[in-house]
Amino acid sequence: MAHILVVEDDHDIASLLSRGLEAAGHQVEWAETAGAAADFVETRGCDAAIIDMMLGDDSGAELLAGMRARGKRMPAIILSALNRIEDRTEGLEAGAQDYVVKPFQLSELLARLEVQLRRSAPRVAPVTLADLTYDATSRMVTGAARPQMMTEREGELLAYLLQRPGVLLTRGELFDALWAQHGGSTENVVDVYLGYLRRKLGNFTPYGLSLKTLRSRGFMLTAQGDEP
Repeated sequence: MAHILVVEDDHDIASLLSRGLEAAGHQVEWAETAGAAADFVETRGCDAAIIDMMLGDDSGAELLAGMRARGKRMPAIILSALNRIEDRTEGLEAGAQDYVVKPFQLSELLARLEVQLRRSAPRVAPVTLADLTYDATSRMVTGAARPQMMTEREGELLAYLLQRPGVLLTRGELFDALWAQHGGSTENVVDVYLGYLRRKLGNFTPYGLSLKTLRSRGFMLTAQGDEP
């Protein structure tokens, strides 16, 4: 979950963005004016900002340039009804990582935001267990078998398992750690995603690992030969 600041003076667009971002699992703050946005970033900060280019009499590009001048380095996406090359250039030169023209598809904007959040995330060291290495930054599994790309949720689940070898993990613990905060799921989603991992990774056996289901107790990932 990321903390996203939406800077938008159109209430309908701000509402649309807030609902979409929250549905995607993010925490959202809304600033209607450039002054409110600058104060929020200065006092509380955020993980990323989505900024309208035209904020009444103020300029979103000038707002962002001011933030950058004060050392604020969070990813920023400019939203604008202006689509000339000069307008795009102004937004990008102000320090935006991306520039999205209105009207826009919410799904595309969310995808662009996720790209920027991944790029700005601190580098996480790969995790290795037996012959399997998982790089959370690229979401790639490498090792004894051919490389495999994980989805975001598959990767989170795999990393959780790899960091707890030989530990009995209940369905409830896995759900609370990885799904509960997003809402809209039941504990059965754990079994679904464990099934995805087993299919993608050949039930872990090519990597010298064993993922055991301990009936009525939970799940355990171990190196082969270390099974309980």
